[in-house]
Amino acid sequence: MLPKERLDKIMEILYEDGRIVVKDLSKMFNVSEDAIRKDLKLLENDKLIERIYGGAILKKQIPQFTMVGERKEENLKDKRKIAQKAFSLIKDKETIFLDISSINIILSQMLAESRLEITVISNSIDILYNLSGKSNIQVICPGGILYQNVGGFVGSATIEAIEKYKAQKVFIGSCGVDIKENSISTFNIEDGNTKKAIIDIGKEVILVMENIKFFYEGTYKFAHINQVHTIITEEEPSQAIVSKLNKYKINIV
Repeated sequence: MLPKERLDKIMEILYEDGRIVVKDLSKMFNVSEDAIRKDLKLLENDKLIERIYGGAILKKQIPQFTMVGERKEENLKDKRKIAQKAFSLIKDKETIFLDISSINIILSQMLAESRLEITVISNSIDILYNLSGKSNIQVICPGGILYQNVGGFVGSATIEAIEKYKAQKVFIGSCGVDIKENSISTFNIEDGNTKKAIIDIGKEVILVMENIKFFYEGTYKFAHINQVHTIITEEEPSQAIVSKLNKYKINIV
């Protein structure tokens, strides 16, 4: 077994059991305990696990909240890859919903530079601004109360407006995804409830996120993973994650 395959298998065991023991892995893979410790060190460096005495546990982080405007410049290269993949899924004449997400803001810039004739519904002030004045794009804002810290319109009035629409595709961002608990999370309750309403109006629900989000979790769970049809990341996740997502019959782009 190649070292990369062993790392994927270790992560797969972690997703199933929540923890691993060095001695058990040494016997399972027929390698020395030192080799296993080196494997765990690599996973620890990637912030995927937390080392404990004799083994390791799966690491879940609650990232610090930052405003969407600040997040736009973080991991920009990966976000552009994700946005480009999302852009390739959008067809002429479609109606789509772009929710409040730093990746969706980049996607809106790509749409603004395109010749696609589409309708875009969005509750993000950055996205609305990026698409304003584009004659080939009809822009719809559901309105409601503007939450400055979220970067858009969320809450009961916005949800009531969203429920009146239908979209072929909805693109959703998140703070974290927990495969084991089948949950998708964010920080803000009103934002989470608004995302839930957006999911409900979409014929196809597409989650746009960096791979690291599989190891993050927000404070408010707004949806189940099996409500999503497609997940777009910068590159294919580990085989352990892919095998879990396959059980939910989710398309990975």
